[in-house]
This record gives sequence, C-alpha cells and structure tokens, in this order.
Amino acid sequence: MRRASPYYGDGQSEIRKDRRMRLSSPLRRPRPARSRRWLVALAATALAPGVLVGCSDSDGPDRAVDAFLAGWRTSDLQTVGFISPAGSKLPAADVAKEIRELSGELVATPPALRRTGDPKITADIATSGFRVEWTLPGGARWEYDREVRLHRGGDGQWQVIWEPKVMHEQLTAGDRLGLRRDTGPRAGVLDGGGAPIVAPRPVVRVGLQPGEVTDVKAVTRQLEAAFRAVRPAITPPVDLSDLPKRLADADDGAFVEVVTLREEAYRQIKSRIYDLPGTKFQTDKLDLAPTREFARALLGSVDPAQADDLAAHPERYQQGDLVGHGGLQGRYDERLRGAPGLTVLVERREPDGTLKPTGTELFQQEPKPGQAVKTTLDVMTQNAADAALRGEKRRAALVAVRISDGAVLAAANGPGPAGENLAFTAQVPPGSTFKMVSALGLLDRGAVTLDGPVDCPKAFAVEGRSFKNSDNFELGMVPFRTDFARSCNTAFAALAPKLGPDGLAQAGRALGLEGEWDLGVDAFPGKVSANGPPVEQAAAAFGQGTTVVSPLAMAAATAAVARGRWEQPKLVLDPAPAKSAPAGPQLRAESVEPLRTMMREVVTAGTATALKDVPGAPVHGKTGTAEYDDNPAHTHAWFVGWQGDVAFAVFVEKGGASTDSAVPITERFLRGLRAR
Repeated sequence: MRRASPYYGDGQSEIRKDRRMRLSSPLRRPRPARSRRWLVALAATALAPGVLVGCSDSDGPDRAVDAFLAGWRTSDLQTVGFISPAGSKLPAADVAKEIRELSGELVATPPALRRTGDPKITADIATSGFRVEWTLPGGARWEYDREVRLHRGGDGQWQVIWEPKVMHEQLTAGDRLGLRRDTGPRAGVLDGGGAPIVAPRPVVRVGLQPGEVTDVKAVTRQLEAAFRAVRPAITPPVDLSDLPKRLADADDGAFVEVVTLREEAYRQIKSRIYDLPGTKFQTDKLDLAPTREFARALLGSVDPAQADDLAAHPERYQQGDLVGHGGLQGRYDERLRGAPGLTVLVERREPDGTLKPTGTELFQQEPKPGQAVKTTLDVMTQNAADAALRGEKRRAALVAVRISDGAVLAAANGPGPAGENLAFTAQVPPGSTFKMVSALGLLDRGAVTLDGPVDCPKAFAVEGRSFKNSDNFELGMVPFRTDFARSCNTAFAALAPKLGPDGLAQAGRALGLEGEWDLGVDAFPGKVSANGPPVEQAAAAFGQGTTVVSPLAMAAATAAVARGRWEQPKLVLDPAPAKSAPAGPQLRAESVEPLRTMMREVVTAGTATALKDVPGAPVHGKTGTAEYDDNPAHTHAWFVGWQGDVAFAVFVEKGGASTDSAVPITERFLRGLRAR
C-alpha cells in the first residue's frame, strides 16, 4: 500500500492514528498548545474536507510568501526556507541562481510580484496565488497568475516548495526565457496625391565570380570607367579600391557584389560591362525614391541602425533595425517605423552551450506597422527642380510653392553637406529680391507710384557710406517701375527714409516673414531689419544689412504677392502640424497690382529677359545679388517669381550675378515643368 507523502498526506489518516493512540493509553500527558491548535485544524479538516483560508498571524504562510516574492526581485532569498517537491532541503542561494537562469533575457528587469489573496491551507500544506507582471523591452506588459506551495515543517516554519514551474507553468529545469523581436513594415512618405515617394524599384546587383576573372586589374579598370559614365543623380561614385582583395579572399564560385545600380543606370552601361570576364548580374527590388537626388535633404534617409543610434536609444533600436536619419525620415521615424512585435519564448541550452528555442511561446505582442507621413510634394515638380540644379557645383536651393493653397511642391538642394536642407533653413541676405518687399511698403505708404519719377544715380551716400549699383550703372530720373525692373540700388537707398524705422519690417510681416510657422519640419521664416540707423535702413531697402531669409521664406512671400494674401506654406498634411500660422491680411489692391506689373517688367524689359520666351503663362519675378562679406565682388545669386499657379525661389551660394546662375536655373526649372 502506497504511503502518503508528508507533504501531500490526507488529514484523515492522521486523525485515525491519533484516535488509536488515545484508546490504547490509560494515561495522557497534556499536549503543547501548538499541538492542540494543529489538532483543531486537522479536526476541522476532518469535519469539512477541503481547505481553510489561513490566518495572517505570525505563524501563517503569508509571511513566507511575501518574503519569497520580495527575494525573487532582489535575488536575496536568505530569509526563505526551500524544499524540493520530494521534500529535500534546497539552499536559498541555489534557488536564487536558478531563478536568474530561468529569467534568461529578462534577468535585468525582474517582474513586479504581488500576492493575490490569503494562502489556503490544507493540514501542513499551503497554496498561495500571486501575480507576475513583467515589463518587456519597449514597454510591453506580460502578466499572468501563478501559485506557490508551502510546507510547514516540524519547527512550525513554512518552507517554499520550489520548482521551475512556480515561475511559469511551462518552465522546467534547464530552460530559460528568451525574446524574439519582430519589426513591422516601415511606412512611407507620401506625395500630395497619396502615392508613396519611396517605393520598390528595380535594381541590378553587379558582381564578379572570382574563378572566372582572368585579369583582376583589367576588369577593375573597365568597371571603374563604366561606372564613371553613370550620372551622379542615378548612382553615387563607386569605390573599387578593395575589389582585388575581396576577390582574392572569396571562393572561386562566390558572387562578390561590386555595386547595386538602379535599373536605368545599369541600362546605360550594360553594353560596357555585360561581357567582361567574370561579371554576374542579379535582379532585385529595393525601396527607393524616384531618383537618387529626389528631395534628398528634405526626405532624409533610411539606413541600418548605426552605432550612435544604438548608444543613444538602446531600448528602441537593435542591430539591423532600419532607422530614419535627417529630414522627414528622421523627424517622423517613430511614426514611420511603427512598433516592433515581441515574443517571449522558452529556450534550452544544448550540451555544446548553444541556446535553441523549444518551440514554446509564452507571450506574443504583434508588431504594429508604421503610419505613413503625407506631404504636399509633387513628383513631377520635384523632378524638374532637381534637374534644374543638376550639374551646379555651388551650394544651391530651389523651392516651389503652389499659389492657390500654399502647398510646397518641391524642395531641391544642390551640392553640400549630406542632409543639409538649405532650401528651408538657410539664413542669408536676400539681396535685390527684397525690393519686392520694399516696393510693397513704399506703395502702401503712397511714397511712390508706378510711373512716378525716382532718380537712379550711379552712387548715393548715407552718413559717409556710398551705395552703388551693379557695374556702376545709372539711369537718371526714370519711372519707379524702371528702377525696379532694372534693379537700381541707389534709388531704393534714397527711398529708405520714406519707409520709416520699421516700415520695411511691417511690409515683410504682411508677406509672412518673421512669422511662427509650423510645417512639420524645421524652417526659417526670415528676420527683417528694423529700427536701425539711416545707413542700415538704406542697405536693408535693397536686401542687405541685417535682413536674412531662407529660400522657402522668399518663395512664400512671392506666392503672397501673386495670391494677394500670405498663407503659411504647407508641407506635412498627415500628421497635421499642431500650430499652423493663420493667414495674413488681404494685401491692398492699389499696392499689390502695381507690384505685379513691375515684377512682370523685370522679365519683359529688365534684368531677367532670358525668361521672357519661356513657354506657358507669363513669368513674373525679381533678380537679386546679395553681398555676404565686405568684398562687393562676393555675392550670392537669387531669383524669385511665379508662373501660373507655381511660385518659386532660386538661391545660389556665391553665385555671382543672378543672370549667370539663378536665372538660368529658373529657366531650366520652368521649361522642365512644361515638358512634363
């Protein structure tokens, strides 16, 4: 007959044994109080088979349970007694060690633990429920209920019956908790029509098979020559300096990748590389923008997590994650990437020390796909802007804004540091393009009229400083419209006092400058000179002095002139910016109509006649050169204007005369728009 375990024995057999002892002994010694309490408990068990809810006195198991749960979190279990299910004593240090080993990848973040109700006692066995609450990487919570059993020893102390399933019902000795992280699909940046700007596009991986390369130096030279023939807009320069070593280190039958080319780039040079000894080709698709240069600084890039990313955000990124850097991809990285999924699984260590999943998954949080960021960008307009700047060796920018609603259609940047969005964040003097603002202020004050005569001398002095025109030209007494069309600095310097100390700033604010904008990305709204001495006022009247702007600010101001009222430019539509600036006041028709006339005459009879034969609607605009140091020969080049429903600003750093740089870029842009 099987003997009942002392830890699982029934109270009935103990009562029967006690009754036999009392009948066979004529004399009984008084029992200790503890024995009497124990018998009362057993008798109650006999009268009502099942369980009793334990009392919370000093002898109850609840104190042992609480000590166990507290020690689990701290790995200090010295105040807790442990036995195995078979009844053998277990050192507390061994239990603490096994809990750490079972915790596996979660060992650094022990769970919150709390008892759920009072222990339930059956004879010398107690059962206590408790809640386990893990906080997983990324903030996910994994919660479940467990039970721990305890045994009351001969000394009246409660001991925890330890086994791995106390921690989780599916854990056994030698197991450990592991984590599997699954990233969801990254969302895209959308254009104004809601289509992804970055989308899967065909590429060709060009490689070499070492065993078929007959002359490494010769094939390297031929590949380099072919790659140089590909336009930089399609693919970056290819460095083959390490190719001979990589070929030498690879197996004869390996595919040693040389470069991945967009399909259109591959087609350009296919005839030059296809038959070279050892060349091999693999087709694939990668998530790419329409072109390599497409709004590159504005969009940013998506790259595998870098060391800086992992160091700055160890809780967010892991090796191999895709991370947005710069531009919209960086600004909205958390939204675009979504939330990774997480699985808690059971692993087992193999005899060779490696860890292998057992196939048991204890918890799973599905990855959340990223959310798209919708912009106002127009692919065709952006392509035209990028093409207009192509080949420009100086830093340059072109911004295009739709006049009817303020949508930013394009933001292109020429050469410069990677990720630098000069189009939005430059802070440079606007030069003579600011005569558009000065003229508006003068017209508002009735200081000039379209045909009123204003002198344009070769030079004009203010407090000892001499202001001159480009190439020292002079016009004499001519209508104000001619001073504007021919960009006469001296005329505007002489008119500066009529604007007053802050009249220029007021006119600039009417066109949105100095406002508090929220486009969803960083943008500089400009800073207009105000309350300066007469010399500063004279310089500021034609875009010098302390006035600084960005190409975006000037494109938006130009759109305001064309529209008749300023509206904040829009770029990110979803998520909508929280604090878009309200629309400005309606511009006075008696001021803005003459200004539009003058800006048209800049093209028909002024400094931008190269644009008068551009097909399509009439082009309005204003040229500008802006000194950036004390040398008058050192100037930035500008052109601002509009055609049809598109307003734009072109800036070329150190571009010299605008007619030699900014105006030709403008022409390429407008002709590119017509060709689409």
